[in-house]
Amino acid sequence: MPDKPSGPSPVPSVAPADWWEDFFEGLMVEFWRAAVPDEGAGPEADFIETQLAVPRGARLLDVPCGHGRLALELAGRGYRMTGVDISTEFLEAARASAATRSLEIDWKQGDMRALSAPSPYDGAFCAGNSFGFFDDAGHAAFLRAVAGVLAPGARFLLDSGWIAECVLVNFRERIDARLGAIHFLAENRYEPATGRVENRFTVRKGRRKVIRLASHRVYTFRELVGMLATAGLEVVATFGSLAGEPFRLGSPRLLVVAATRRAGGSDS
Repeated sequence: MPDKPSGPSPVPSVAPADWWEDFFEGLMVEFWRAAVPDEGAGPEADFIETQLAVPRGARLLDVPCGHGRLALELAGRGYRMTGVDISTEFLEAARASAATRSLEIDWKQGDMRALSAPSPYDGAFCAGNSFGFFDDAGHAAFLRAVAGVLAPGARFLLDSGWIAECVLVNFRERIDARLGAIHFLAENRYEPATGRVENRFTVRKGRRKVIRLASHRVYTFRELVGMLATAGLEVVATFGSLAGEPFRLGSPRLLVVAATRRAGGSDS
């Protein structure tokens, strides 16, 4: 699919509500794959294995899965993986990688707020700063959907930097970076009235250039824990890094592990 032209007209200051539907296309997908390559998935997969606490062979859900780097790594370790994403190009890349590595993974294109499964998953995770795209109702729907496809007592790992104690303390209005031939510029603005960070991303590679607008809802730790509980997911552990450091003000990310209620209402 061709990249959208940046065009001469001014770029709006606020992303549309459905910005994520066509965000991951063309040059943006190339940048994302360069920024988080398949080869670097090992430490995250180690953490996921430890925190989901299920044996190899268990059925795990990666949502949204992007180009599948974590699902591929975990499938290679013997887990039965399902990856869900809305991006056609991400899923095409994921399928190609799985074929190259002779891995059987169930890739599904769909909305992460409307999950279904023929039988419950033994665990699930949401990585890659993917929590924060929607409005409040959308995030609540996503958490309910995850809880609805998990087995009783199964764990869900949510990894995000779009948490107030992370992003606002370390807020950067401008991020300028190069990844090989790709030049990436992020211009960020926090809107207190909406509790969102508005982003304008510019990616260049040679003569190609795309501009994308994005918007991320920023929740406090307390708010997120409350949302998980409302969805039927009880927090069992929180961390501020893959090294297992405690989550605190200024942590670069929040990794929160929650579990569905066990059959009969017992958490023991």
